[in-house]
Amino acid sequence: MGHSQYDDASRERAAWNAGKKVGTKRPLTQKQIWAVRFFLDSQRRIRDRALFDLAIDSKLRGCDLVNLRIRDVVAGPEIRTRAIVIQQKTGRPVQFEITSDVRASLLAWLERRGGSVEEFVFPSRVAHEKHMSTRQYARLVDEWVTAIGLHPEEYGTHSLRRTKASMIYRATGNIRAIQILLGHSKIENTVRYLGVDVEDALLLAERTEI
Repeated sequence: MGHSQYDDASRERAAWNAGKKVGTKRPLTQKQIWAVRFFLDSQRRIRDRALFDLAIDSKLRGCDLVNLRIRDVVAGPEIRTRAIVIQQKTGRPVQFEITSDVRASLLAWLERRGGSVEEFVFPSRVAHEKHMSTRQYARLVDEWVTAIGLHPEEYGTHSLRRTKASMIYRATGNIRAIQILLGHSKIENTVRYLGVDVEDALLLAERTEI
């Protein structure tokens, strides 16, 4: 049974987020993306490089990323240029691109990994027939950002999901396109997710000359 907020026991226990920074995680910059890639390549971490690259390109939530099967990203002997998955959170389909550099790192991993098309792209270390857990994915992201000198409290799996979407938004200002890419049902969710504010709107307006 849970405790009431008025119980003495609840007053003695620390809150789950005590001492932790919560809220929106920062997206990575282009420089930080290349720093992570350099670190992973220098460590010869083929799986992690493919996971990192696919996380950036796909813009998927962690639960959807780790749940990808080989058939989702492979067509015959080649890596797909576009893929589509059903989101666990919303039950709605979302499409994403797989760019050439990401296809190369993903192919390198799958050639090393082997397996049938029905198996998961990133299997669990404990039970190979299952996929990597979202907790393990989060731990890896913490390790990557720490390795390049960032504070893990400020970055997380949603940083990778937000990174490319934020870059596209800054380049185009097209919030509707970002909504589609992130698979959000409401554009208000996209606005909140990207942290779009009045300053962003004014900057976009200032760039537009009539």
